[in-house]
Amino acid sequence: MPSTSIRYFKYNEDQKILTVTFTTDKTYKYKNVPQKIYSEMKNAFSKGRFFNFNIRDKYEYEKVGDD
Repeated sequence: MPSTSIRYFKYNEDQKILTVTFTTDKTYKYKNVPQKIYSEMKNAFSKGRFFNFNIRDKYEYEKVGDD
């Protein structure tokens, strides 16, 4: 099921960075995210709900781009 809030996400296993692009076209990099969390997000029925409960406000992040 497509997410209504998340357009795309990818994971860099070496750096433990989860990059999330939202439907608003804003992209953020979340640091020190365990591979297990990425796998669980990949398998979650609702990516947005999983993100809100398990990633948002739990990991340090930085915005990608300057808009």
